[in-house]
Amino acid sequence: MVLKLKEVTKVIAQSDLERPILDQVSLSLAAGESLALTGESGSGKSTLLHLAGALDVFDSGEIYLDDQPLSDLSEAARAELRRTSVSVVFQQFNIIPSLDVAANIALHARLGNRHDAEWEAYLAERLGLSDLLHRFPEQLSGGQQQRVAIARALALRPKLLLADEPTGSLDEETGQAVLALMLELIRETHSALFLVTHSPTIASGLDRQLHLQGGRLR
Repeated sequence: MVLKLKEVTKVIAQSDLERPILDQVSLSLAAGESLALTGESGSGKSTLLHLAGALDVFDSGEIYLDDQPLSDLSEAARAELRRTSVSVVFQQFNIIPSLDVAANIALHARLGNRHDAEWEAYLAERLGLSDLLHRFPEQLSGGQQQRVAIARALALRPKLLLADEPTGSLDEETGQAVLALMLELIRETHSALFLVTHSPTIASGLDRQLHLQGGRLR
């Protein structure tokens, strides 16, 4: 298993009280498999995604990435894991304004010592970015920036690809095409895809679907 959550609970403070936003959540995800997580706004979908990527800490239970329990890791070890094994497509893109498209695509792979110019050029071509490589983010549309973020995430060839509403800035037709490409590419790289979406249509295209409600999976 690339990812396994075992009875994970995350508590947040709200109006001087604490409540579990995630309550004993368990799931697993194998290499080459895709999983969609749906739920209402504020249900904890992004929190769960961040916990799975070692971007946040949980209060109880355990998370395993590639059979490594996260609770055993120091912050430096967690950072190394994020650098070499996990890629995230954030809802707000998080691409670097001072870098052009080519440098943005290569950034995570370079940090993880997995820079491969040929693979990055292939991703740019598949995502329709080949003619935009020397442009900067401010010169791109929202949809183009989203595709740059997807290319950057895939450039690492991560074991686990996390995506938070990765087609949210794209029209329906383009979103479906980009999702199909992401699924094709994770099969090529034997990565696992964990995707958060509000769209039942997008969710239905993945291998499995789970719904988060009241802090629990349905």
